[in-house]
Amino acid sequence: MQPSFICRSLPYSFRRRPMNDQQLLRYSRHILLDEIDIAGQEKLLAGHALVIGAGGLGSPAAMYLASAGMGKITLVDDDTVDLTNLQRQIMHTTGRVGQLKVQSGQQALEEINPDIEIVALAERVSAARLGELVQSATVVLDCSDNFATRHAVNRACVAHKVPLVSGAAIRFDGQVSVFDPRSGTAPCYACLFPPDQKFDEVQCSTMGVFSPLVGIIGAMQAAEALKLTVGVGESLAGRLQILDARNMEWTSIRVARNPACPVCGTAHPA
Repeated sequence: MQPSFICRSLPYSFRRRPMNDQQLLRYSRHILLDEIDIAGQEKLLAGHALVIGAGGLGSPAAMYLASAGMGKITLVDDDTVDLTNLQRQIMHTTGRVGQLKVQSGQQALEEINPDIEIVALAERVSAARLGELVQSATVVLDCSDNFATRHAVNRACVAHKVPLVSGAAIRFDGQVSVFDPRSGTAPCYACLFPPDQKFDEVQCSTMGVFSPLVGIIGAMQAAEALKLTVGVGESLAGRLQILDARNMEWTSIRVARNPACPVCGTAHPA
């Protein structure tokens, strides 16, 4: 069985000025936590979260990252807001139907917290572009809805040794995990879902999704990303959490690294 990977504080590339009185007040409930305190909040303010997907999962994840004071959030999505999105994609509004999701998301996040930087990228990123974006991030949140994107994001995270928080939700079923390539023993996404294995692509547009489910999973993704950035507690590396929202039952599955993994295995160095 693979033991849980202990979170370590992530390096951050720049030092911010000391928090002002307004920031100390805004983040006071974090600062009161011994595990975060002022030092941890400063790490968040110096952090950079790359969020792939600004829909059902990306909405709550990005909103919690913004409210918590993640200093820079990059949203990546090439889609526009549709009326059918509003049942669950809480970052968007009726008045912004037809707008690019990243623009709508940027507006929502800036209204939540004008103290942080929001970068909106309306693009379907290539592998090379993903590598460029990932290497500048503290943590990556995969909030996409297809296996091709998930595998591309995973490869970039493994190559640049940036922790990945992955979530998925369909119908009443959700899952979340962390894949941390900084550890020599933690699995990557491809260890769990081999890229050469066939999986049925199921999408909300055809199968439906329970509205609060994406909120639960997206909030957990934000929680894991914040923990990784501060360096507190144990992450979900080596564990897959599966939620049956019909009965509100969680199942935890241990996931071991696959030595033959085509992405992170010893025979296939990134």
